[in-house]
Amino acid sequence: MNYSPPQENTWINIYHNLLPHWNSLITSNQEIIPIVISRVNQVDAARLDIEMSAMLKEQLVKVFSLMKPGMLFQYDAELDAFLEFMIWRFSIYVDKPTPGIALMNLRYRDENAIEERGKVRTGLEGPGLTVSQKLWYCIATVGGQYIWTRLQSFSAFRRWGDSEQRSFPRRLWFLLQSIEGIYKAASFGNLLLFLYSGRYRNLVERALKARLVYGSPNMNRAVSFEYMNRQLVWNEFSEMLLLLLPLLNSSMVKNFLQPFSKNKSLSSTPDDNLCPICQANPTTPFVALPCQHRYCYYCLRTRCSASPSFRCSRCSEPVVAMQRVSLVDNLSHKQ
Repeated sequence: MNYSPPQENTWINIYHNLLPHWNSLITSNQEIIPIVISRVNQVDAARLDIEMSAMLKEQLVKVFSLMKPGMLFQYDAELDAFLEFMIWRFSIYVDKPTPGIALMNLRYRDENAIEERGKVRTGLEGPGLTVSQKLWYCIATVGGQYIWTRLQSFSAFRRWGDSEQRSFPRRLWFLLQSIEGIYKAASFGNLLLFLYSGRYRNLVERALKARLVYGSPNMNRAVSFEYMNRQLVWNEFSEMLLLLLPLLNSSMVKNFLQPFSKNKSLSSTPDDNLCPICQANPTTPFVALPCQHRYCYYCLRTRCSASPSFRCSRCSEPVVAMQRVSLVDNLSHKQ
């Protein structure tokens, strides 16, 4: 039998014909690895953003400290909206994360584009938010929060809740309460879904499909706990001192430390005319019985009242009673 040799480019044509089928087999058997973003990092990022806004507001309020007191209070909602808008303008609008999100090594990603691609491996792929998503994020967070705050303050000032039962303000107040209840219920449901799947911290992110993912594959946590540890140690130490110091007798501690004092010459030759406690000349002298040492009335009285087993600071004998020095004894003692 005669076999004709194959053409020169036959194997190339067969390869090109089988390549799409081979790629389809590979993609069909390839499993999509789900992304796991730390829920703690996402919650910490939201908390850090709140703290950052509070710090900026505190600094901004100090600028108007010389103005009339209470004048800035009526513009509190506008001030919060202005700060939130500035944070959005210089972070999310220019494709940068907010300060809290940046500290947690996170960024926003357009989940709609990722769903069209269908394959995610590390959580680092995918484009950022689109212009429409950024604008709707600003309208929902900054504008929505401002409008809702103003509506609540206006309804409380106008006393819509105290109006007549079927009046129009009363119905508006019930409508606001219903909207608030529905929003809280939806937020609670979103929280349960977030704890289960780790996606979308709030309703705005879920509606816009703006998901937080890791911004860098390798990055250490930027939050240091050294200052917090020192603060906790100091707080515990100060609480222990506040608990123990009232229980200590100062005179007993002083007597205990007196032998270790460097100035032993003064302690070896005490002046009998001075009160052993305050080291001053007693204006109203009293003697401690039975040792007959002279004290100020208030010094000796407070020590005996504080400690029934008070001992004399000079002879360390227990003080049983106190007796006032007569005028004749006082003059003779001075002479």
